[in-house]
Amino acid sequence: MSKNNEEQEELSARDSSAADSIVSGEIQKLVEERDGLKDSLLRKQAEFENYKKRIERERSEYVQFASAELMRELLNALDSFDLAIRNSGNEKSAGENMLRGLDLVYKQFQDTLGRFGLKAIEAAGQPFDPNFHQAVSTVPTNEVEENTVVDEFRRGYTLNGRLLRPAMVSVSKSAAGAED
Repeated sequence: MSKNNEEQEELSARDSSAADSIVSGEIQKLVEERDGLKDSLLRKQAEFENYKKRIERERSEYVQFASAELMRELLNALDSFDLAIRNSGNEKSAGENMLRGLDLVYKQFQDTLGRFGLKAIEAAGQPFDPNFHQAVSTVPTNEVEENTVVDEFRRGYTLNGRLLRPAMVSVSKSAAGAED
């Protein structure tokens, strides 16, 4: 029986050695897979960092040059002002021509700003709206309803529907309250 035990131990040792070899191979594959995944992760992280830097650089350049088209358009109005000023002294009826020229330049300027989304806020005669109007004074009167914009001191504007600057206005109040 001792020979039988020896054979069983030898078989058992071979099986154990084969199992160790299989396990060792599996471990080696898992280590290689882990190392590959780790390398892939590091590459993806580096790519993402580069992407973030590129996007930030592009955003910065966009902000820096976003107004270039507007500036080019405004140069046309500036050229018109320059031309009006140069030609104002050449004629005897300079005052009338200057006023007409300035009116044309003003309209050109408004059109240019309008193409870029700037819109004037209509204030005079409108009900006072604190979202678009800044009241700087009140005027006692019975000629218009109370809280109506009577006068506009500075025009307000919206840019693409968002308030850019409120209109500075004078608002009516009841004249009866002023007589007390």
